[in-house]
This record gives sequence, C-alpha cells and structure tokens, in this order.
Amino acid sequence: MKILGFILIFVSPPFLKKVFLKWFFKAKIGKGVRIGWFSTLSGSAIELGGHSEVRALTIIRCGGQVKIGDYSVISNMTMIYGASGFAVGEQCYIGPQCLINTDRDVTLGDVSALGPRSMIFTHGSFLPYIDGYWVKMDSVTIGNHVWIAAGVFIHPGVQIANNVFVNSRSTVTGCIAEDQVIAGNPAKQISTMSGLKRKMRPKRVDLAARQVLDSFSELTLQKKFNIQPVEEGGFKKFRYKNNDYSIGVIPSDNSGQLDYLNNFKVRHIILSNIEQSTSMWASHVLVFDLQNRLTCKSKDVIHRELWAFMRMYFGITFRYE
Repeated sequence: MKILGFILIFVSPPFLKKVFLKWFFKAKIGKGVRIGWFSTLSGSAIELGGHSEVRALTIIRCGGQVKIGDYSVISNMTMIYGASGFAVGEQCYIGPQCLINTDRDVTLGDVSALGPRSMIFTHGSFLPYIDGYWVKMDSVTIGNHVWIAAGVFIHPGVQIANNVFVNSRSTVTGCIAEDQVIAGNPAKQISTMSGLKRKMRPKRVDLAARQVLDSFSELTLQKKFNIQPVEEGGFKKFRYKNNDYSIGVIPSDNSGQLDYLNNFKVRHIILSNIEQSTSMWASHVLVFDLQNRLTCKSKDVIHRELWAFMRMYFGITFRYE
C-alpha cells in the first residue's frame, strides 16, 4: 500500500498530495504546507510543519521518520533516500538538486541551510569488503545556524556543531566544532563566525533594512514587474494593479514617520524597527516586524514577494503572526 501511495502522490496534482499523505502514511501536516508538482514522500512516519514546502520534482523516500519543521523548504529536484530517517528543524533550506543518502539518520537543526548541488552520504562503499576494502556507515548531524554553501560534499559520520559556515565546493570529512568557518578539500578552519559577524546596533539595522528595500526595488519591482518607484520622503511609491503602494522603513528612533501611514488611500508595506506588535497597525499597513521577525499572513502580491525576497537574498525569515 505504501508503494501505491508513493506513486499516487507523485502523479497527483498538488492539492491532492496532502490528502494521499494523510491516507497512506497518516502524515501530520501543518497549516500552509505546499507540495509541488511531481514530488512525493514516503517514510515510517511523516510530519510536515506549518508553512513548510517540498518543491517540484523532489523525491523523499526514507525507511525511517521524515520530519520537516515549520517554514522549512526542500527545493526543486532534490533526492533524499535511504533506510533510515531524515529530519530538518525550523526555518531550514535545502537547495535545488541536492542528494542526501539516509541509510543512517540525517538531521539538521534550526535555521540551517544546505546549498544547491550539495551531497550528504551516510554510506560509503564500492570495492569488496571481504577483499579488505573499507565500508563506512554512520549518521550525519548538522546543528543550528549552519550555512553549508553550494556544492559541498559531507562524508558519513560528520557532525557539525552550531553556528558554522562551510564554504562552497568543500569536502567535509571530520567533525566541525562550534563557531568555525571552514573551506577546502579536506575542509579546514580558516576563520571564526564570531570574528566575522557584525554587531548590529539599532541604527545599523535601520541602514540594513533600507539596503534590503533598495535591492528589492531594483531586482523585483523594476526588473520583474517593470515598476519604477518614486522616492519621496524616505518611502518608495508606485502603483500596481490599481493600488497605490508605499514601501519604507520605520527606523528605531521613529523619526516622526508614523503620521504618514494614516493615509488610508495608500497600501503601506513597511519594515519596522520599533517596539510595536504587528496586530497594532491599521489593516491598510502591512508590517514586517524586524525585532520579532513577524508579519501578517496576506494575499497581497507585493507583500508576498518581499517576504520571499528577504528570505532568498538576505536570509531573513519572518513567521506569520
């Protein structure tokens, strides 16, 4: 029956996939989960957290438990297979065309990422063991806040601690301690995360938010939607689908800009660096709360595009309040 379910999930349209997952695998599926075309999952138990995604042309076939945390994404054309389990925490990202062998358990912590075309193996062998050649089978564990860049190869038995960056095209053969930046083949420490990370004072967060909006204006509004925003009073103003928009930053010192948001004829989208819950704002103001990383769940196209843009290009994930 599970093989039949695996096949039916693969060929069914996205709106039926969750139905078949619950039917054949008794899957626990959170709110807002999305599964793309020609993707399928199987496991001894399946749990998909709220607002998680398994994108198109991805196959997950594990003998053990499959668990994907809230707001985590398994991207396109990824293959995850093996006799044991696969678990990722919250707000994780597995890039396109990754290959993950789960003959032993593979685990990622929270807010961790595996870049495109990276590979994790828990089983390594080919030449005959009885002729004296080696075989290695061991689990792989990756901690919290770990960024593994594109094209990285991770050997069986590797354990990566919290707060680590693995540079692209590296080969990880041994365990990595906390707070390291590593690179090479075999990968070795070249720096520390704490040494590279900037201290973000409120004013610096204000500046970073403005830089994010400048990039969003260039790459999404101008190049994707062919919109030319007008800069006025620190806000980017434009018209899209018969709606007037204003996008800007409410800085940490507030700068007296809140009065501007009282214009109900304009749809405001703001990055707020002040202490105020998103539920306190008027309905025509869509807020990204930078301090608590929260926003509202909205069908507004520009709001959704900005949500995805900040996650993809700047690593900033917002939960829905």
